[in-house]
Amino acid sequence: MKILSWCAALCLLAATPVFAQWAPLSSGTDAEFRGLVALSPNIVWASGTRGRVAHTTDGGATWTIDTVPGAERLDLRAVAARSATQAWTSSAGPAEQGQAKIFHTTDGTHWTQQFTTSDSGVFLDAMAFWDDRSGIAMSDPVGGQLFLLGTSDGGATWTRIPTDSAPPVLPGEAAFAASGTCLIVRGTSTAYIATGGGARARVFRSTDRGRTWTVADTPVHAGNSASGIFSVAFSDDRHGVVVGGEYTEPKTPTDNVALTTDGGRSWRLAKGPLPRGYMSAVAYVPGTSGRTLVAVGLAGTARSDDGGESWSMIDSVAYNSVAFASKSAGWAAGPRGRIARWAPSAPQPMKP
Repeated sequence: MKILSWCAALCLLAATPVFAQWAPLSSGTDAEFRGLVALSPNIVWASGTRGRVAHTTDGGATWTIDTVPGAERLDLRAVAARSATQAWTSSAGPAEQGQAKIFHTTDGTHWTQQFTTSDSGVFLDAMAFWDDRSGIAMSDPVGGQLFLLGTSDGGATWTRIPTDSAPPVLPGEAAFAASGTCLIVRGTSTAYIATGGGARARVFRSTDRGRTWTVADTPVHAGNSASGIFSVAFSDDRHGVVVGGEYTEPKTPTDNVALTTDGGRSWRLAKGPLPRGYMSAVAYVPGTSGRTLVAVGLAGTARSDDGGESWSMIDSVAYNSVAFASKSAGWAAGPRGRIARWAPSAPQPMKP
């Protein structure tokens, strides 16, 4: 699902002095990043506008910036990676306008196109891999059904996964291509899809690599094309979180965090206080037993130290994506080539 450009939404925000927990880095580009993967404290990948892909193998001290051939005019909103050299990225946009493509690299430098389609209604939102060969990509629904692609050969071939038996989507329901985390995978066969845009924000769950699905309602704010869930994350097989809100009103308080303790079968609203506004991505911090989470969005960064029940705003800088490789190695990416590394410290809530 298309979302408003960062500059149009960012103009709604007011500057506020804060205590930052991010250490800004120089990425070497002004492309807007949305795709983000942290494989280790040293290896990080990001993808963004104008076909740009950035990656580092030294913890962000230096970045390699590639322009993927054939993607110069594309918005690469999702990236998946398995090593310092093996990665995939997908572009978001209408397929009928040539904007639905998947690219792959095996050496971290040279990219080849693996998939494209011109089928009307296809709009790639996210992708993820269980292992080096098995992956899944998703589009906005087509014909009232989930539209999913699967690969079992590292992306050499991508085929549509039948979803005729999956729960039908609601009118207007889709996924947000905001951070590449509306779709995640766990273990060897589990996948989650978070949605918005419809009357209710929901989470789809599959335990067989997308062949069958169940769906659960959440209490996250929904009801129009700009609202719903934007990101989903799990700390283990039972405990998970979704975040969202309404991206056209990034500082408006909404019910924007929901939690599960049964693997996504049911969801409840976090107790609060909740993040100040729209959150586009969320991640658990490793090594904290699922207690510490970080969420980012146009309103800034929010942190929880009680498993997602209550949150404090610790930064007002706009980011689109967040990922953690370890307790001390976290990353955020966003507008104007913005990339930052987590600077561990005690949480310092923003002043009202």
